[in-house]
Amino acid sequence: MQEIQNLYLEFLNNFPTELQPIISIGLAVLIIYSIFKVVKKDFIFIVVLIVLLPGSIPILKSIWEGIVNFVKFLLDIG
Repeated sequence: MQEIQNLYLEFLNNFPTELQPIISIGLAVLIIYSIFKVVKKDFIFIVVLIVLLPGSIPILKSIWEGIVNFVKFLLDIG
């Protein structure tokens, strides 16, 4: 996250100090607009994900435990 913040600050430093707040607000508006478009477009998929996610948590835990055990196995071999 720190790297993204540093890149953003480097980007802002390319502009005069007076324009930096305007550019920041413009980028924030574009990000909010993009998120709104994605939610609007895929609303039904987001609702289905929210409805089905509680049922899939045990399955995801089982998969995660299998991956962790496999990685531990690989690290023990080396």
